[in-house]
Amino acid sequence: MKFALASQEETEQFAAAFAQALTEPCVVGLRGDLGAGKTTWARALLRELGHDGVVPSPTYTLVEPYQAGGFSVYHVDLYRMQDEAEFEALGLREHLDGQALMLIEWPERCPELAARADVVLRLETGESAENRVGEIKTCSACGEALLARLEVLGMPEVKDHV
Repeated sequence: MKFALASQEETEQFAAAFAQALTEPCVVGLRGDLGAGKTTWARALLRELGHDGVVPSPTYTLVEPYQAGGFSVYHVDLYRMQDEAEFEALGLREHLDGQALMLIEWPERCPELAARADVVLRLETGESAENRVGEIKTCSACGEALLARLEVLGMPEVKDHV
């Protein structure tokens, strides 16, 4: 499903709706070019889940852990990962057991991790940074159920109009 995100506010509203649709932990792959809004989306999702602290970009730390909305959340940025073997050093394998919500920016840098995604959200900039296009693809039964709940919420400010 593709949809337009005409502003940063709509990107944040979509992340909030996504958070409301979460009923179980899942692996979310966040794809898109630099500046497409992946970290903005993750910050908004964490805020909606109840996290009220700072949400730094995990570009340099690679992994930022949180407790929010009853979930253990790991916000991961694989942009600087040069080799799939570095994945092992991050210690994330133990969190791929369905017990944690994983928000993974640049999942394509680790094919093993990308293959574990329940949902892939792709954000693309349009003619301006404020004119983004989003696309959701589901990759599992968990992802399908989440998308169904998200569609029930209606997402009034984010419509399937691309």
